[in-house]
Amino acid sequence: MLRNLKDLENYAIRATDGDIGHVKDFYFDDEAWAVRYLIVETGGWLSSRKVLISPIALGTPDWANQVLPVAITKEQVSNSPDIDTDRSVSRQHEMRNLAYYGYPSYWGGAGLWGSGAYPGMMVLSGDGGVPAGPYIVDPKVQENLARADEARHRNDDHHLHSCNAVIGYHIHASDGDIGHVQGLLVDEQTWAVRYMIVSTNNWWIGHEVLIAPQWIGNVSWDEGAVTVGVNRQSVQNAPPYDSSIQLNRTQEIGIHEHYARPGYWASAVPP
Repeated sequence: MLRNLKDLENYAIRATDGDIGHVKDFYFDDEAWAVRYLIVETGGWLSSRKVLISPIALGTPDWANQVLPVAITKEQVSNSPDIDTDRSVSRQHEMRNLAYYGYPSYWGGAGLWGSGAYPGMMVLSGDGGVPAGPYIVDPKVQENLARADEARHRNDDHHLHSCNAVIGYHIHASDGDIGHVQGLLVDEQTWAVRYMIVSTNNWWIGHEVLIAPQWIGNVSWDEGAVTVGVNRQSVQNAPPYDSSIQLNRTQEIGIHEHYARPGYWASAVPP
């Protein structure tokens, strides 16, 4: 199922020993367009500090009560590396954070998450749908690996971006402007961003359409602009998106057929 990331804001994050805080934003990477971290505001128990929680830690969501359980403790969160979530998060910060929790890195493999397609595949499964915890790695070995990775990636560009910051980005078709980003639809299993919700109100009243990240030709992060490889007429004639109705696979097939693009599900691996 696909969910609008804006709808997931303020969801409670529940550790194994109590609530940690509430979701305030998400970081996605600009290569795979997958959500890599939830930005969680901890509230009064930790002086409203914001922390990064990886989808690797997530268990089975309680959608009805808007709760996301995680297989970590409040003490682990309290002692986690301090990262300024209001600034760009570097690969070095990521490695430090992942090493602290004992998680393997999600990059470098053939899949969306390491060698697999799902974040839960990177940890051992436990009871009740909540991961039992990360792979057990000797702390000294993990530290040495993190330092080696940090040295290799010291000059890497920042690749994580705030989902909230992308809202409002201008969308340019191959032959002119078509609108702006209204939201992002994410796959609740893989945490991959499947579509940008694009509002075309400046051109066609009351019209929202879906554009897949795979159709993006270029993104100017500094200027807040996205260029996509479709023309304005195609967008205008595209099936409209209704946020009040759950998007189904039949509708997705219609969208991809309209743009003559293959569906992402064609190469998906079942969970």
